[in-house]
Amino acid sequence: MAIARFEKVSREQFTKDLKELLGSEDEFYDDIILPVRATKGSAGYDFSSPVDVTLRPGEMVKVPSGIRCCIEEGYVLHIYPRSSLGFKYQLSLANTTGIIDADYYNALNEGHIIVALVNRGNKDIVIKKGERFVQGIFLKFYTAEEEEVTNVRTGGFGSSN
Repeated sequence: MAIARFEKVSREQFTKDLKELLGSEDEFYDDIILPVRATKGSAGYDFSSPVDVTLRPGEMVKVPSGIRCCIEEGYVLHIYPRSSLGFKYQLSLANTTGIIDADYYNALNEGHIIVALVNRGNKDIVIKKGERFVQGIFLKFYTAEEEEVTNVRTGGFGSSN
């Protein structure tokens, strides 16, 4: 049962975020690869880095994936480092788990999935362009009894206060 669809953000959005986050003027838009599962039994969709990234020990870097995701209401996309990078090199997400809500798709930044990585190890970590570095897993979620929520999302990290 399909509950989501991956797409590229616009060339303009990707170029803007790439320059802002990594200071890069280079054009990598055509190198963006949509996430895919590695095997028939894989739960996770592997995201490939559209650029070369080096993280020094203790360093945090925000990597613009170039990807957005249209998700059916009632589901969420969780982002995790690929287990081999976490296990071998102590790579983790700065926010421990990335949560991509369905309404993020309509955010002002087009729902651009930006991955904040941190090197918790003692050696440089090099992620090459095209290398799979994180994976996304779709999960169903449920809500508690609550007042009706009317707030509307406008951005990414920390945008909903």
